[in-house]
Amino acid sequence: MKNRKLSLHNFCIVSASAALLCFALICTAVRLYSCDTKDCFNTFAAQSTMPDGGSKYTPEKVTAPAAADNKSKKNVNNNVIINSPHPDEESNASAEDNEVSGFESSTATDDEIAEYDREHEGEQQLPVLEFTSVQGDVAFAGVQVKNSASTDIDIEEELSSRLGFTLTYDKSPQVLIYHTHTTESFLTYDTGYYYESFYPRSKDKTKNVCAIGEEIVRQLNADGITAIHDTTIHDDPSYTGAYYRSADTVNEYLKKYPSIKVVIDIHRDGIGTESGRSKPVCTVNGKKAAQFMIMAGYNCDDDPAFDDWEYNLRFALKLQKTAVDMYPDLARPLYFGDFVYNMDINTGSLLIEVGADSNTVEEVRYTGALLGKIISQTLKKEKNS
Repeated sequence: MKNRKLSLHNFCIVSASAALLCFALICTAVRLYSCDTKDCFNTFAAQSTMPDGGSKYTPEKVTAPAAADNKSKKNVNNNVIINSPHPDEESNASAEDNEVSGFESSTATDDEIAEYDREHEGEQQLPVLEFTSVQGDVAFAGVQVKNSASTDIDIEEELSSRLGFTLTYDKSPQVLIYHTHTTESFLTYDTGYYYESFYPRSKDKTKNVCAIGEEIVRQLNADGITAIHDTTIHDDPSYTGAYYRSADTVNEYLKKYPSIKVVIDIHRDGIGTESGRSKPVCTVNGKKAAQFMIMAGYNCDDDPAFDDWEYNLRFALKLQKTAVDMYPDLARPLYFGDFVYNMDINTGSLLIEVGADSNTVEEVRYTGALLGKIISQTLKKEKNS
């Protein structure tokens, strides 16, 4: 009897071990080979096979593949994204401060979507996956940063330091919004899918990143900060050399308007694979918005022209902090890396990615209005400090 109990005990141990091993192999296969499985299983698999694998999962939508927070514009692998919500913090902004001006929503009708489907009859439908990215690898007071630069940063110290510029707050232009990759565009409808012929480039300024810039500038001007929106196409007919051409455009503006202190290059990200696209989203005041990602560069080559890189980072961190306080989850982790992307132009130069190619124009326009409010509130706080 004793030997029989011992055999049963050993059998249970072996069976349990085998089951755990099989489960681990299945989870790993899901993550490595991008099986067409349900999002909740993908998320669970990631949590089980990755250290500290916290995730943020929206039951009604699917969890996206991990987005490589870089500027390569290339497709990324199909790992699931791993996020952890930042700690809840009390907002320092009033409800009135958070309201945007002049934004007109343009929700699609059922008839418009039906017509969209008819136009693409016979084409393959591919999924659009939603995710909310909020976790960086460096954090302070809710400010999340993904640091890939070859230097460390002290978020607390930078937030408490002064910006590298001062606005005049008169009628002269203070802010310039422009686009290096002007033809970067978006989906029209929020259907949860796109068609195989989808090509996220357009010269139509109501469908590309110019639509975001328009909302940012509208909000800044409404808040008493004079802003200019340049819509020059810099990436067509040639994508190569776009940054040189956009730098020439910016320098012409600075020569004409020396009062300009803030120069922001608005882009969109590209996230996905051949089998599906992914978009960063959140909800602000009950409305879906595209998440944005601020990019700040580090002078890893000791280029004298970029000695003031830290001022740009400081400005980026202050914008990130304002975003966290005003609209939690709207900002993806700030991306700090060894790149320039025209940020050597002045001490208020940044690049901001708003959404991805599979976000809708409506989602990114709304974020543009919110981003304009974030910029104006950040600048006003500095003025009053």
